[in-house]
Amino acid sequence: MRTILLFISLLITLTVKSQSVSNNGYPYTQVPFTAVKVAPESFWGQRIKAAREVTIPLAFSKCESEGRYKNFQMAAYTLQHPGHAGLQTDEWDVSKFMGFSFDDTDVYKTIEGASYVLQTYPDKQLEAYIDSILDIVAAAQEPDGYLYTARTINPQKPHGWSGSKRWEKDEELSHELYNLGHMVDAACAHYQATGSRKFLDIAMKFADCVVREVGPRADQACVVPGHQIAEMALARLYVLTGEKKYLDEAKFFLDYRGKTNHHDVYNQSHQPVVDQAEAWGHAVRAGYMYAGMADVAALTGDEGYIKAIDAIWKNIVERKYYLTGGVGARHSGEAFGADYELPNLTAYNETCAAIAQVYLNQRMFLLHGDAKYIDCLERTLYNGVISGMSVDGGKFFYPNPLCSDGVYKFNSEGTTTRQDWFGCACCPSNLCRFIPSVPGYIYAVKDRNLYVNLFTANTATLQIGGKDVTLEETTEYPWEGDIALRIAQNRASDFTLMVRIPGWVRGNVVPSDLYSYNDAEKLSYSISVNGETLTTPVNAQGYVPITRKWKKGDVVRIHFDMKPRTVMANAKVTDDRGRVAVERGPLVYCAEGIENGGLNTRAVLMPTHPQFAVAPQAPILNTEGDGSTFYVTKLTTTVQEASIDALGKLNTQERQLTLIPYYAWNHRGAGNMDVWLAQSLRALSE
Repeated sequence: MRTILLFISLLITLTVKSQSVSNNGYPYTQVPFTAVKVAPESFWGQRIKAAREVTIPLAFSKCESEGRYKNFQMAAYTLQHPGHAGLQTDEWDVSKFMGFSFDDTDVYKTIEGASYVLQTYPDKQLEAYIDSILDIVAAAQEPDGYLYTARTINPQKPHGWSGSKRWEKDEELSHELYNLGHMVDAACAHYQATGSRKFLDIAMKFADCVVREVGPRADQACVVPGHQIAEMALARLYVLTGEKKYLDEAKFFLDYRGKTNHHDVYNQSHQPVVDQAEAWGHAVRAGYMYAGMADVAALTGDEGYIKAIDAIWKNIVERKYYLTGGVGARHSGEAFGADYELPNLTAYNETCAAIAQVYLNQRMFLLHGDAKYIDCLERTLYNGVISGMSVDGGKFFYPNPLCSDGVYKFNSEGTTTRQDWFGCACCPSNLCRFIPSVPGYIYAVKDRNLYVNLFTANTATLQIGGKDVTLEETTEYPWEGDIALRIAQNRASDFTLMVRIPGWVRGNVVPSDLYSYNDAEKLSYSISVNGETLTTPVNAQGYVPITRKWKKGDVVRIHFDMKPRTVMANAKVTDDRGRVAVERGPLVYCAEGIENGGLNTRAVLMPTHPQFAVAPQAPILNTEGDGSTFYVTKLTTTVQEASIDALGKLNTQERQLTLIPYYAWNHRGAGNMDVWLAQSLRALSE
């Protein structure tokens, strides 16, 4: 009997694989996370380790302590005992115990992150634990596939955001389709990592319910997601299964946006998506929608979608993009601001919005093959994303401002430091699923071209022309600019290695005039193959192509100069006038008062031509977290500390200022912090 069951399971798995789409429709193919093993002690290996050992276990424990699993269990009980007496009591009034109608997604996102981890670090105990959770989830699914505990627990007294019937309030607050999106994404990741259909079957059953009930026909609910993400997820499900109905549903969600009865710039439903040319509204919803438009455009060839997201991306990087790669200037609506509205102290820059920008920029690269999109992705990744999680993986930011006075309560919980968790836990659980997926952003392939997009120590086995190629990369990036790529195996013979030369090396802060370097530094780079220096120039897309018949043992060495540089913002960014920021490599730096003896960083006056000393392997004690010490490269320069005496006279005092990577701030408690430092007296007074 066991043999028969194993055969049936294998047959089902093979059926899914045989139905899957050969690629995701993009001209360029992302090398999947399953093909790349990041070195444990590398920069990203340490981030993944923190997620694996701390963040994901913490998230699972919060799902238990905060009642996420209980919600599924209560829904299952109602399905098993319809009309039970408890439904008439306050204990079963969903609005009185469920915080948000999207609380189910905390479970899905955590499973997704754990699935990515399982691929790199097989763990039978973790796999069994996930299976036990999936049993709880499956029991809460209604017979027709609908799975939304906010309603199923008590159909007569559902969550207050849910409406009186299915889909009625999805364009406003119910988040039913948002829940679907995270479930499908997690199920696809779980299947990719484990080969098990357990979660995939649950997700497909819910997706099939949506396909039947939501659409343009008279017998369907003609609504689109109030919070986007289902578009991306359904496109992914189509690629995995080959079932075109999922792609059709994703396209319906986009095509009908701005055409239903709900019109609101907050969730980008104010006009049809093909007519949108600027980024407005809730920054997370927007980023997910733009990424979904790219997916559907790639799979359907819809040129209108591509034209729209090209214009929107241009609007973001030219006028609405923080130096850290974050987006979302306004706390009100967690939203994009107007052109050049980029405040620092009150910046919102939600962690989830930064993750959405990574999704968008990766897809823009897969559409167009230009390194400028990876430049933006890298900037967001090293600054706007990982600032949202402490280095030990146990504390989190929801917003990520570029300035702190130690008093302004920028966090959603009314605090000035990273928190263990949030009532609305979308950011911690999103980090759970995102950080372990980073290996999937390092390489891409098109025809016989292999693109090296990000730099971190890793081993990757990928295919070129159907033949295996194994690369071994060693580097201390982002701390140092030396990278070695060794061909460990090559059955593809000749191919072109496309080495990305980052924008920061080529003198471009971002691919627009929103920010520019204002110092006299000129960075250079060099590339050699087996000790022979190449003279091949950077092509128009930002890559150096190296074409040859590669042999096992060939070594490509890459060097990027890594000097500290000062940056100025476009004059139209009023909050940054007369100020400069400091970068080194892909990292944005900041001045933190705690690092400088309690200094008020708003009183710092930078010289016109600052000189920096570089201190590698400098310690930071994580007193706000696990008490451990972590190491970064710090920068030191001479500045003037300004003060005004009792007579109103300006006094200055020379002192040394130490800067640390922006992502590393706030590990020693609340205090002053600034990314943008005054370089004029006028800026000091503002």
